[in-house]
Amino acid sequence: MTEPQSEPPSGVAGHGEAHEGSLGSRLNWLRAAVLGANDGIVSTAGLVVGVAGATDDRSALLTAGLAGLLAGSMSMAAGEYVSVSTQRDSEKAALALERRELREQPQAELEELTELLEERGLTREVAREAAVQLTERDALRAHARVELGIDPDDLTNPWHAAWASFLAFTAGALLPLLAIVLPPPGWRLPVTVVSVLVALAGTGWSSARLGAAATGRAVLRNVGGGALAMGVTYAVGALLGAAGV
Repeated sequence: MTEPQSEPPSGVAGHGEAHEGSLGSRLNWLRAAVLGANDGIVSTAGLVVGVAGATDDRSALLTAGLAGLLAGSMSMAAGEYVSVSTQRDSEKAALALERRELREQPQAELEELTELLEERGLTREVAREAAVQLTERDALRAHARVELGIDPDDLTNPWHAAWASFLAFTAGALLPLLAIVLPPPGWRLPVTVVSVLVALAGTGWSSARLGAAATGRAVLRNVGGGALAMGVTYAVGALLGAAGV
């Protein structure tokens, strides 16, 4: 009779765990892209609608929209690059410390790995055997994944994050920019408002689905926030335009 095969302990590198990690990483990137596009829609829409409250000059609207798009996308990219670079530096420092500890005190590290596996539900005997086998195969990888939650071969890439944020923001910002400059003067504002609210409903629904949250509340929150932003900026632009500023 064939013995049933036991599943690898939680946190230990295995076939199923690798797929879960890859899926989680892809979902995080997709969620970041949706939120970046959402930021591009709201910030650029608020800017161009505010300018539209003061003037209907196409050149002024185009200039303001392009300036907002470039400034916002560059800011998002730079911020993401700095943030992810800091995370990557922290991951490298943690791996370097773990590498030194494995070299200087291997028995203590083996005991630590055993205890970590015990905390995940294994008996002492099984945890010890698993720790020994993992250490013999690749001690650093075992400690990185079980203790630190890091994959040494898949550290965060700041350039990937920066480009993703730049492209997501740009894609979102293009919608209100084109909506405000392409229609004839009398249609610019209503076309922009409607297209922006529809797009925000889509990004709100998408972000909720990716986060396994209720979609209705997310859509209302997203659409309401965008409508408020456009209403406030339009009112300010109209007041400034009326005052001749």
